[in-house]
Amino acid sequence: MAVPIESLLREISAIAAPIEELQNLKTALLAIPVSALRDSVTGQRFDVIFSLLSTNESEQVKLCVDILGRILMALSPLYLVQNFREELQGGLAHPSDAVKILALTQIGRIVAHPDAVTPVLNDHDILRQVIHCVGEEKIGVAKEAISSLSKLSNSKAGLDTLFRSNLLKDMKDVISFISQLLEELTGDDILIRATAIEMVTNLAHTLHGRQFLAQQGVMDKISNMIRGADTDSFSSFYLPGLVKFFGNLAIMDSPQQVCETYPAFQNKVFEMALDPDPVMTGVALDTLGLLGSTVEGKQVLQKTGEKFRAVLLRMSRLAGTGATEMRVRTLEAISHLITLEVEQQTEDLLALTESWFCLLSDHPMDMIREISTQPFPELHCAALRIFAAVAPQPWGQQLMISTPGFMEFIMDRSSGQTKEAKDAKFELVGSIVSSSTAAEILGSQHFLRLRTYLREGPYYVSAVAIVSTEGAE
Repeated sequence: MAVPIESLLREISAIAAPIEELQNLKTALLAIPVSALRDSVTGQRFDVIFSLLSTNESEQVKLCVDILGRILMALSPLYLVQNFREELQGGLAHPSDAVKILALTQIGRIVAHPDAVTPVLNDHDILRQVIHCVGEEKIGVAKEAISSLSKLSNSKAGLDTLFRSNLLKDMKDVISFISQLLEELTGDDILIRATAIEMVTNLAHTLHGRQFLAQQGVMDKISNMIRGADTDSFSSFYLPGLVKFFGNLAIMDSPQQVCETYPAFQNKVFEMALDPDPVMTGVALDTLGLLGSTVEGKQVLQKTGEKFRAVLLRMSRLAGTGATEMRVRTLEAISHLITLEVEQQTEDLLALTESWFCLLSDHPMDMIREISTQPFPELHCAALRIFAAVAPQPWGQQLMISTPGFMEFIMDRSSGQTKEAKDAKFELVGSIVSSSTAAEILGSQHFLRLRTYLREGPYYVSAVAIVSTEGAE
């Protein structure tokens, strides 16, 4: 296929108004499977197609955009930045919105790639042009510019570049524009809402990003939006993003400070955890797991009393029945909530995690073990991770030894045959053996067997003696 494309490119370069030839090239490109397109276009120059964008003929521009869109998406971000950086930069200043969006889309791919982003970070002219695209009157261009900056802000190096360079003044325009977007979330463009929230969430990943957002009043705006979500019929589209924003903010700053400063966030998380909508429930579970992964977050949740107890009871029901994905998310959240590192094991915190675990069921060890025996590998591994969270805690070891058949269950290598399951079981055994209280609580016999399991490794298979029978063939 490479020869026809090369031939078509030569034809196009020899004609002043090659509409028909461009259409032929577009057809040829569409005929090549995406999986094979990279090999067909790598190494070829498409300068002629970029040059044909310099026209007022809308049909020609549209064909060029369609052609370049398919070609560039087939090429790796690293190849793009090495071969088409100037062309993409030129596209940012093109009068056509379609060309701007094409350039912004490809720049977004570049800045999201760890090996390709550096040349863009070092080229402040490109960054400045992307930022200026945020102020475009056409919302499609602005949306794509925000998306590209959002991907850039996933990188710490990218954020440092944005906030420590002379682009800071331009970034104020970005935040100002985002604030306007946040105020207009009752509009019809759902993608704009999601993209704006995604960007401010990423900007909050660094200290100076959070400071900048606070100065612009973005945290207060988002809190007010959460508070007013009940009266907005479109809130289900953007509410998960708002909750994720504060969940990430709480972990990076202080769960207590964030929950006390923005009580609407915490209240909404509890409300969503009890919501029948699986999307809302899933986001709430993830957020609770994130909050509860820290000691301060655990203490904040414990202070809410009956509110959090109701959530734990709902989590117990969700872990036992329903869609597998929701059950796994629930189990993951539970494991984060009850995890307590050795250095964190004060009397009060041990009592807290034990009380939460025992709220799940009258016999929580049996409940989680029953889940682990179901024929779904992801459920099996998620259940084992809960046991791994319980294992280093003295009360957890007491439950293990007092639950009939549990120690045999741990050391049974026949359960869970996938690599992930074997690794999860090995992690569980390791978390027990590493505890200073395990030998005393579990007894020397069980402890020595666990140490042997650990020494043999996760994939050990017992040798089977083969006895030959005299006269057998």
